[in-house]
Amino acid sequence: MYARSITMMAQPDRIDDGTALVNDEVMSMMTGMDGWLGVSLLVDRSTGRCIATSAWDSEETMRASYERLQPVRQRLLETLGGDGLEIQEWEIAIFHRDHESPAGACARVTWARPPAGQVDAAVDAFKTNVLPFVENADGFCSASMFIDREAGMLCGTVSFDSMATLERNRESASERRAKMAEQTGIEFVDVIECELAVHHLRVPELV
Repeated sequence: MYARSITMMAQPDRIDDGTALVNDEVMSMMTGMDGWLGVSLLVDRSTGRCIATSAWDSEETMRASYERLQPVRQRLLETLGGDGLEIQEWEIAIFHRDHESPAGACARVTWARPPAGQVDAAVDAFKTNVLPFVENADGFCSASMFIDREAGMLCGTVSFDSMATLERNRESASERRAKMAEQTGIEFVDVIECELAVHHLRVPELV
């Protein structure tokens, strides 16, 4: 399974308009597209950073959708008041859901670069050292790991019922990242905490 993420810097006062567009129009338009497995929208209201992600059952269906969805990407960018976007395509290595994310759910997104040739080893380390930890955390909803083999990058997302439950494990998550960096040589490039404004990814269990 595969995913395409679109990162945009929105005007903070336009984020609700963008969320409404995804919920009211984008999802209905994409429903029924060959191989489509849903969409999510992560938003950081403090910075305006928004990440829209669509999931697909194969690399072929993801690539086939690219041109068809170009007008949708442009419409979303204009609605959010952004002036540019970054597109990334990923292989979905892990997707695990404990329960559906409720209204008010939040997520921690982590980008990391493992040592050369160690992408699969880093995914295994996430399964062994991180997934059991987050599964037992208060308010845990779901966890995923996306990989870009060509760029040698990972993107992990863990969602929680609320910002309060996310905040309660912030320090321990930071300590776990530091320990993994020391033990495996992985470089943590960026970490953000954001609102899960749209949560309609229907990726089946993949652990």
